[in-house]
Amino acid sequence: MSDKPVAEMSFEEAMRELEAVVGKLENGDVPLEESIALYGRGADLRKRCAETLQAAEEKVAKITTDAEGRPTGTEPLDP
Repeated sequence: MSDKPVAEMSFEEAMRELEAVVGKLENGDVPLEESIALYGRGADLRKRCAETLQAAEEKVAKITTDAEGRPTGTEPLDP
Protein backbone atom coordinates (compact mmCIF):
# COMPACT_ATOMS: atom_id res chain seq x y z
CA MET A 1 0.00 0.00 0.00
CA SER A 2 1.07 3.54 -0.68
CA ASP A 3 1.69 6.17 1.99
CA LYS A 4 0.65 8.85 -0.50
CA PRO A 5 -2.35 10.89 0.67
CA VAL A 6 -5.49 9.82 -1.16
CA ALA A 7 -6.31 13.43 -2.10
CA GLU A 8 -3.03 13.64 -4.07
CA MET A 9 -3.63 10.44 -6.06
CA SER A 10 -4.64 10.30 -9.67
CA PHE A 11 -7.72 8.26 -10.53
CA GLU A 12 -5.53 5.44 -11.80
CA GLU A 13 -3.38 5.36 -8.66
CA ALA A 14 -6.43 5.35 -6.40
CA MET A 15 -8.10 2.60 -8.42
CA ARG A 16 -5.00 0.37 -8.35
CA GLU A 17 -4.65 0.76 -4.61
CA LEU A 18 -8.38 0.20 -4.07
CA GLU A 19 -8.13 -3.07 -5.99
CA ALA A 20 -5.18 -4.11 -3.80
CA VAL A 21 -7.12 -3.25 -0.62
CA VAL A 22 -10.16 -5.23 -1.75
CA GLY A 23 -7.93 -8.19 -2.63
CA LYS A 24 -6.36 -8.21 0.82
CA LEU A 25 -9.73 -7.93 2.55
CA GLU A 26 -11.25 -10.68 0.42
CA ASN A 27 -8.28 -12.94 1.10
CA GLY A 28 -9.14 -12.71 4.78
CA ASP A 29 -5.72 -13.43 6.22
CA VAL A 30 -4.98 -10.02 7.75
CA PRO A 31 -5.40 -9.26 11.46
CA LEU A 32 -8.55 -7.47 12.58
CA GLU A 33 -6.81 -4.15 13.30
CA GLU A 34 -5.20 -4.14 9.85
CA SER A 35 -8.55 -5.06 8.28
CA ILE A 36 -10.16 -2.06 9.97
CA ALA A 37 -7.38 0.25 8.71
CA LEU A 38 -7.62 -1.23 5.21
CA TYR A 39 -11.38 -0.77 5.19
CA GLY A 40 -10.97 2.92 6.11
CA ARG A 41 -8.32 3.42 3.43
CA GLY A 42 -10.52 1.63 0.92
CA ALA A 43 -13.47 3.88 1.76
CA ASP A 44 -11.30 6.96 1.18
CA LEU A 45 -10.01 5.54 -2.11
CA ARG A 46 -13.53 4.69 -3.29
CA LYS A 47 -14.66 8.22 -2.49
CA ARG A 48 -11.70 9.70 -4.43
CA CYS A 49 -12.51 7.55 -7.46
CA ALA A 50 -16.22 8.41 -7.30
CA GLU A 51 -15.49 12.15 -7.05
CA THR A 52 -13.09 11.99 -9.99
CA LEU A 53 -15.64 10.12 -12.13
CA GLN A 54 -18.40 12.55 -11.12
CA ALA A 55 -16.24 15.49 -12.22
CA ALA A 56 -15.59 13.79 -15.56
CA GLU A 57 -19.31 13.11 -16.04
CA GLU A 58 -20.12 16.75 -15.34
CA LYS A 59 -17.61 17.87 -17.97
CA VAL A 60 -19.11 15.49 -20.52
CA ALA A 61 -22.58 16.80 -19.64
CA LYS A 62 -21.44 20.26 -20.75
CA ILE A 63 -21.61 19.15 -24.40
CA THR A 64 -24.71 20.71 -25.93
CA THR A 65 -27.01 18.83 -28.31
CA ASP A 66 -29.89 19.66 -30.62
CA ALA A 67 -33.41 18.20 -30.44
CA GLU A 68 -32.25 15.01 -32.20
CA GLY A 69 -29.36 14.54 -29.79
CA ARG A 70 -26.63 15.58 -32.23
CA PRO A 71 -23.76 17.53 -30.68
CA THR A 72 -23.97 21.23 -31.46
CA GLY A 73 -21.09 22.57 -29.41
CA THR A 74 -19.89 22.91 -25.90
CA GLU A 75 -20.40 25.21 -22.99
CA PRO A 76 -17.44 26.62 -21.07
CA LEU A 77 -16.29 24.32 -18.29
CA ASP A 78 -16.24 25.59 -14.76
CA PRO A 79 -12.69 26.32 -13.62
